[in-house]
Amino acid sequence: MVTPGLPHQNNIQQIGYKLLSMLNFKGKKGEEVAKTLISACLWNDSVENKSRAYDVSPQTVRNYVEKQGIEVIEKLLENARKISLEILKGVKEVDLSIDWTTKTWYGKPVKGLGSSEKGSSWNYATATTKYKGRILLLAFIPQVNGMTKDEIVKNLVEQVVAMGFKIRLITLDAGFYTVDVLNFISHFNYIIAVPVGDVKVYEELDGDYMTNSKRHRRNEQVKFRLLVYSREKVRRKRKKRLVYFARATNLEIPKREVLDLYNKVRGPIESSYRNIKAFLPFTSSTKFVFRILIFVLALVLYSLYTVFKGEVGREEFRLLLILLFFPDLFNPENFTINVIETLIYTIDLFLRR
Repeated sequence: MVTPGLPHQNNIQQIGYKLLSMLNFKGKKGEEVAKTLISACLWNDSVENKSRAYDVSPQTVRNYVEKQGIEVIEKLLENARKISLEILKGVKEVDLSIDWTTKTWYGKPVKGLGSSEKGSSWNYATATTKYKGRILLLAFIPQVNGMTKDEIVKNLVEQVVAMGFKIRLITLDAGFYTVDVLNFISHFNYIIAVPVGDVKVYEELDGDYMTNSKRHRRNEQVKFRLLVYSREKVRRKRKKRLVYFARATNLEIPKREVLDLYNKVRGPIESSYRNIKAFLPFTSSTKFVFRILIFVLALVLYSLYTVFKGEVGREEFRLLLILLFFPDLFNPENFTINVIETLIYTIDLFLRR
């Protein structure tokens, strides 16, 4: 039976086969390892816990990922870009939003490659664009120790240009506000958030500003149009105060239009990170390649979900794939909780139709 308003079951089956082909681990237990990883994403559970449903040990899963992970990650990212390219067929110019998200990992730290000194908190940066209500991934890079902000931005922009797109506008969060980043993005139309404390302007403003970084020579400083605006914030006991925000840009359009354009282009990237993390499983592995792989796999699941956005919600999409990987529902150790959760999702799915 095909339920009106839902993707045809053949399309869902094709996604399942596609996922398995992307996670094409070589070896006797390769398929079981792939199903373990996919299942952990769909249930938002630990990889170690889900391995039992496929008669494979957690150590075996770790061994496969650690030996073949880099190759698999590259294939996953290639497929994620293909999904976006198919949706953007015929599009020549894109508005780009660049940002990073932080994932804190508990347990033993990972030495050397974590984005924090303790190795427990890592950053993943992406470049996305919004098209017909869909937030599409165009570029991805993990931030490792020693990587500068301008290196991150340059890498992401180069990936997008290599896909054949012309960049119409770049928007960035205040975390990227550095002279080196400004020098690079000045070659494009851009809007970047600015920490008010850096420019020390606490009044409404629309005027020119020159950076004064002590680490850069005078001829390396950047001149840009600085926009400062305020919002009224209510504090305790209903006391009100003005909070100031700033944006830097090289656009020559009215101030209000610049601010609206920044929110329109950059705002959706936050919801994309929430959706990606909704597919992100847990793991006790402290290996960098393992944690990168499961984040990229979550990213690919999100990209596949965007194909059906408008037809089904995220949790409906998750349920349809869970039902496709049916044997996992009957893992004896998790039978009760899995069936209850599946029934809840199913009831919710059809009540909203």
